[in-house]
Amino acid sequence: MDKKRSNPMEWLNQMVGEPYYFFHFLSFFSYFIVRSSASNVLSPQITQLLFYREIQAVLAFFMLIAYKLAREETWEAFIADTLFVGKIFLIALTLIMDYHLTLWYFVVFSVIYVLTQQPPYEELGSASKLTPLQLEALLTEGNTSRFWLVEFRASFSSSCRRASRCFPELSITYSNKNLSFGIVDLGLFPNAAEKFGISPGGSMGQLPTYILFENAIEVSRFPEFNFEATPTPPITKLTPHVQDTC
Repeated sequence: MDKKRSNPMEWLNQMVGEPYYFFHFLSFFSYFIVRSSASNVLSPQITQLLFYREIQAVLAFFMLIAYKLAREETWEAFIADTLFVGKIFLIALTLIMDYHLTLWYFVVFSVIYVLTQQPPYEELGSASKLTPLQLEALLTEGNTSRFWLVEFRASFSSSCRRASRCFPELSITYSNKNLSFGIVDLGLFPNAAEKFGISPGGSMGQLPTYILFENAIEVSRFPEFNFEATPTPPITKLTPHVQDTC
């Protein structure tokens, strides 16, 4: 296990200090208050059915958590999956009490999602964190991978923070001798955005942007090219004759 898994207290402190985790905790805790209040107004049949469903939900929840705890490599991924599973069971239980309560929790989780930023995923997987100069050097070297898939991200972008887990997981699954993965932080190197034709902000923000290079030539990107930007010509390898003259 890595250092993230070996230090759960660090993640416990982050759960309290990060608004994203803290408000989720308050939302889950509020269920116990609502549940105790609803016991006085629900019929005995509904109360008994809800009690059985709660026992089933708790058992299923802990079984899934035990599976995730054994499978996940980091506490970060474990907590993210725990929140997702917990929200599913919470919504299912509130449907038994009152669908208005279910809609209320939908609104609460939506507000948390919009107003708070999920902490970024810090692991790199098999990807390499690169500067623009390092990226150009790797692309122009003949002994590197034929294909390079590069993610251009920035820590100030909420969409980048929410998607920060996907790229490292892809790199672990698909990285091989022909395909390598790289990450360029445009927050640290803003000039690289114009160079690669990426609009980092405003209504036309394109972060994160994924560019696939084949033998130092861009062959595909997502989202599509920003025509308002003026990137430099494609990166090309130096021929032996040119290298000699240099």
